[in-house]
Amino acid sequence: MRIALREEEVALFRNIAKCTVELKTRAFVIGGFVRDRLLGRPSVDIDIVCEDNGVELAKLFARKIGMENQLSTYSKFGVAMVNYGPYEIEFVGARKESYSPDSRKPFVSRGTLEDDQWRRDFTINALGISLNDLHSNSNDTSEGPIEVDVVDPFDGVLDAENKIIRTPADPDQTFSDDPLRMLRGIRFASQLHFTIEEATLASIRKNVGRIDIVSNERISAEFNKIMASESPSIGLILLEETGLMTHILPELSAMNEVEFKNGKGHKNNFYHTAEVVDNVAKNSEDLWLRWAALLHDIGKPKTKRYEESVGWTFHGHEVVGGRMVKPIFRRMRLPLDHKMKFVRKLVRLHLRPIALVDEDTTDSAVRRLLFEAGEDIDDLMILCEADITSKNQGKVARYRKNYERVREKMLEVEQKDQLRNWEPPIDGDIIMKTFDLKPGKTVGIIKTAIREAILDGKIGNTFEDAHTFMIEKGLELGLQQREA
Repeated sequence: MRIALREEEVALFRNIAKCTVELKTRAFVIGGFVRDRLLGRPSVDIDIVCEDNGVELAKLFARKIGMENQLSTYSKFGVAMVNYGPYEIEFVGARKESYSPDSRKPFVSRGTLEDDQWRRDFTINALGISLNDLHSNSNDTSEGPIEVDVVDPFDGVLDAENKIIRTPADPDQTFSDDPLRMLRGIRFASQLHFTIEEATLASIRKNVGRIDIVSNERISAEFNKIMASESPSIGLILLEETGLMTHILPELSAMNEVEFKNGKGHKNNFYHTAEVVDNVAKNSEDLWLRWAALLHDIGKPKTKRYEESVGWTFHGHEVVGGRMVKPIFRRMRLPLDHKMKFVRKLVRLHLRPIALVDEDTTDSAVRRLLFEAGEDIDDLMILCEADITSKNQGKVARYRKNYERVREKMLEVEQKDQLRNWEPPIDGDIIMKTFDLKPGKTVGIIKTAIREAILDGKIGNTFEDAHTFMIEKGLELGLQQREA
């Protein structure tokens, strides 16, 4: 099999090949770059495997091209990195690896290219290009793209053509050695729309418990790549059906059940959630909006109740779910900053827009939603509309029409009141100066009363109206206005 290299890649690889000749060694491009070129996908991460010292090869290459300031070396691990234009090139020596049962950190020894390919996680990631062959074919100094042979000892090209994920070695050994590879396999299936080969998939199910030795940081990094894929549901469903989800996000696995009572059941909230995440992915690449979709119903298992008159209910699941977001983020080592707060807010508010459909909905209710959602109102509406997963097209059309009405109401109130990212016109400093107060509970009471009066439409959203109301509230509390 031959693959095409771009002109700039040919020039880059020939420069590295010249260094291999000088060092009297062999080197290969291995892994993801070759896979992505084969699949026609963009790639800027290049892994170079040298049969001797990869760090020395990187140093010589950086020196030859005058980019030693772009070189980073990690001699303890036998790794070096060079940034070259848009490319990030990693140099490493070919190696063998062995593992102890309680760690995914390998014992490393020097090896051949074949040894290095055997240790790769999947056949599609064991493909290579010989830089030495590229150098020997460089007598013609013609410029432009060229085709090169692919080194393919495990039929990775055939697996790529058939869209198959398969391990080069025994899958039980592969996943036991480094359990993160189970997540990587599912991630590749999700990103590439590939199928995991039957024996490989069975081995993941068999070895799920091994994932517990992997750090939450590494797990979350792979999980987020699944969430960022075009159809995250592929990976989410594989995680659930292999049993990995129980170890990673058990709160989501708890949603994968349908209980019946008196002949009445409820929808499977896990598969509904996977569909909602896909719906969001069609409209937004925002990872954290996708996380909001993933967790929007996370409170349902804890709030599920059966009521004779209506069947199954999940009252307050949005509140309970909102409280669950931070502990989940903390456990998974996800950021606890504004990203977590954004997800928590959307989980808490995701039922609010549809409640505004009724004809008798007040401007006050719309104001409150606009105030609480702030700049995230558009993302909230994307989530709410993604939550429509009914197979009944009549229902879908009706729900979409309802959300159109909600958007119209919000636009009308927002244009009139300008409440997006709104702050009341009277702040704590003005209250303290007016009544000669120090910071404390009373200031908060007056500030809250002003905000609520504006949101309820009792007073206008102006400084004059708010100031008059502040004076009245102060007198009601027995305060004296400070003399000018």
